[in-house]
This record gives sequence, structure tokens and C-alpha cells, in this order.
Amino acid sequence: MRNSVIMLVCLLTTFSVLHFPQLAASRYSNYTFPDNFMFGVASAAFQIEGGWNAGGRGESVWDTYLHEHPDFTADNSNGDIAADSYNKYKQDVIMVESLGVKYYRLSISWSRILPRGTDNYVNKEGVNYYRSLFKELLKANITPVVTLFHFDLPTPFMDLGGWTNPVMVDYFEDYARIVFTLFGDLVKLWNTINEPHVYCLHGYGSDYFVPVLNFPGIADYLCSHYLLLGHSRVYHLYDKHFRPHQKGKIFLTCEAFYAEPKDKNNITDVEAAERVLQLRLGLYAHPVFSENGDYPETVRKRINELSIIQGYKRSRLPVFTQEEIKLLKGSSDFFGINHYTSALMSSCPMQENWPVPSIDHDLGVFMETDPSWPIYASDWLAVYPPGFRKLLSWITKNYGTKIPIIVTENGMSDYGGINDYNRVSYFNEYLEQLLLAIYEDGCNVIGYFAWSLMDDFEWRDGYSVKFGLFHVDFDSPERSRTPKLSAINFREIVRTKRINFDYLKRPE
Repeated sequence: MRNSVIMLVCLLTTFSVLHFPQLAASRYSNYTFPDNFMFGVASAAFQIEGGWNAGGRGESVWDTYLHEHPDFTADNSNGDIAADSYNKYKQDVIMVESLGVKYYRLSISWSRILPRGTDNYVNKEGVNYYRSLFKELLKANITPVVTLFHFDLPTPFMDLGGWTNPVMVDYFEDYARIVFTLFGDLVKLWNTINEPHVYCLHGYGSDYFVPVLNFPGIADYLCSHYLLLGHSRVYHLYDKHFRPHQKGKIFLTCEAFYAEPKDKNNITDVEAAERVLQLRLGLYAHPVFSENGDYPETVRKRINELSIIQGYKRSRLPVFTQEEIKLLKGSSDFFGINHYTSALMSSCPMQENWPVPSIDHDLGVFMETDPSWPIYASDWLAVYPPGFRKLLSWITKNYGTKIPIIVTENGMSDYGGINDYNRVSYFNEYLEQLLLAIYEDGCNVIGYFAWSLMDDFEWRDGYSVKFGLFHVDFDSPERSRTPKLSAINFREIVRTKRINFDYLKRPE
């Protein structure tokens, strides 16, 4: 493996020198990253592993639904093989090491450990796979940051309604106890849940994500409620029973794009933007990170009032007990945040495509992007670097600096290719905004993970868009991996702890 690492590093360096021999008079950012800054890259089990029925793994809801509905994804694809990391995990570790980062965020497939979802049967082959992977990372001096739940719920739980059912809190705790027991000697950084907003809004409140429950304005709030309680339960399980001897940390990861008022001089647009941030981020962050706990007061009031108007006898947003509020508050060692894009917000009471009830109707906001913001592949991902700094500042303003922020995902999509100059520019510009947030806005950001290590299965988009620092040839049985220009550029940022905007410039 060591020789493979050396070969890959040489390839990265040689590729850079051959294509970019003149690096003089470069334009640098005014700031540098702290010596202890956590640079990493990220991936998720279902998006890269494949091996969907290998080694005793059970089915996740994504396996089941895509096999039954092969036309659900943009390219009629599924995650059966993906990047074949189940068989090529040692190559993954080599790629991570070649970038010079010391952290790798990845997730565990719940179904690979507990094929039935429940803890009455543990799959030893799945356990061996992850222990081998974690040991390989540690041997390369890379710290694994492990997510327990990244969208891939075991299929049997959907017969119970998935995360709309409060019993899922118990099952999630059972799963976490098994994982902490099996891997806590190797893993010291745990991420409970990835992007509850995206998972619940798209999978339970619409038909955009599996499990395609499409029960807007009700199921999405139930899902959010019980995911938060599941997070809290698992946090306290770890804190009480595992942290004393395993000495690790555990946190929640939220997601948000920045909500920019379309007209900053229009108070209704300003209020609309704040409404979006409070409901789409604050709904998950406020119960955990605010001083008062519970859902944001403005969100509670709005949904309560709309529920009454719509004829409901109680609020569509469930209510925490006082004990649950107490347990949720402070239940995260870091503020994990995923960020990709921004949008312009203007007040709008109704659009004809909004179901009633729904989160869209609850928000009452029309979202659009500025025509000057580039969109390279995914239609939802417009490039607006200043929004990153503004979001980090909003988090700091609302939740203070006591809890360190880790950017657990950030990246952009294109349609593929090795010479990904747009991605090079994206990382340069967004990381500069992160530095400005640290040094000029006082944001306590201690880490940054690029999404993603390699091209992968991007949920509804399948393999039609690419996010990777490494190109994966999905037409090859070998799933061969090749570094892109963005890998070279990111490696240089990690090495120098600064941004050189001229290091890899697009040829004129």
C-alpha cells in the first residue's frame, strides 16, 4: 500500500508540474488556515460502497425502491456497485492519504451491520469490513469521522412508517449501541445523523427522495421530530456509557444553503430570508445549540397558526416535552454544517405547485437564483461564495462561538472530466470566504471536509453529475480512479494552509 501511495502522490505532483510549470507571481489569500485546522474529505456508504447484497448485507430502502422503480434516477442507475468501495476500500484510503488530509468522513451502512435493522442479529462480515477499513485509515494516520445514519434506512423499518414512527428512536439507539461497542476502540469522532432537513423534506414530505412517502406538511415534521430525538438519545447513550472509556466526541450535522433577501431594502424579503433560515436550519439547530432549546419560537408560532387556519385540531409540528427539551439542548460536541449553495428569497403567500399543507406553504417564500451565479450541473446548485461566509456568520450570531463549527460537506457538481477548473475555482473561492468568516467575523470554524472524495451515486441524479476530487470510471469493471485538477489543488491548499488562486489557472 505504501508504494501505491508514493506512486499516486508522484502522479499528482508530476501532473501539476507538467501542466503548470509557471507558478510565479501568484495571487494568495490574505489569510492562512491554523496549524490544527481539520482538513478532510467526505463520502457516504450507499453512494460509494456497492456490494448491496455482499457479505450478508441486508437491503436499505434505496436498494429496494430502485430495484422496483429503475426509472427513478436520472440515468436509470442504482447503488448496486457504485464505486465498488466495498472491494476497493484500500484504494480509497490511498486516495485520501495522497491528498495530505488527516480526516475522512464516511458513513456506516446500517443494513451491513444489522441486516434486519434490529439488533437481534449482527452480521460479522459487515463488522469485519468496517474494522478493516478503520484500521487501514488509522495505519495511514487518517482519523475516521463516522456517520451513523446517512439516508440509507434498513428496508424493514418502512413497514413501520420509517422515521414518522417514534419507535425508530429506540431502534436507532439499539443500532448505535452495537456500533459504539464494535468500533469505539477505533473511532473517536461520531456523527449521529446527516442532514435531517434534506432527508425528511425530500423523502417524507415529497417524492424526490426515497422513501417517497410524499405526505407534505405532516410526515416531514414527524420525521424531523423523531430524528432529533434519536440524535439526542444516541448522544446521551455515548456520553454516559461510552465516552468515559472511549474518550471520543459526537455531533449532529445540519444542512443549509444561505437565504439572501432578493431586495435587501424590502423588509418583506428580509423577513422571508430569515424565515427560511429559521425553518430549514433553525428547526434542527435551535433545539440542540440555542440557550433556550426547543424549536425556534417564530417557527412554532407560524406553524401553529397555519395549522389552526387549515382546520387541524393541533399543530402539525410535534411538541417536545420539557424533559426532551432538556436532553436535546447541548447534545452535540460540534456544530456540523453542510453547505453548497445560496438562493434569493422574496415573500410569496402561494404558488400553484405548493401543496397545502407543506413546508413550502409554511415558509411562504419564493426562491430563485441570481442569473449571474453560475450553475454547472445540478440545477439546485448555484455558485455564490459570499453566501458561505454569510451562513457561517448567521450560525455564529444565533448560536455563539462556544460550540466549534465543522463544515462537514462543501463542493460542487459538473458533468465529469479530469480538467475540472470550475471545481478548482469553487474550492478556492469558498475556502477564502471561510477564512474571512474566521478572521474577520469571529466564526469558530475548526474544520472543513470537501465533498466528495470521488465521483459517486448522487441519489436522484444517479451518476449523471459528478462531485468527486477523483474521477471514477463507472463504465469500467475496475471502477478505476484518477485524480482531477481539483485533487491537485486541494492537496496544495492542505499542504500550504493557504489559497493560491493562480496555482491552477485555466489556460487562456
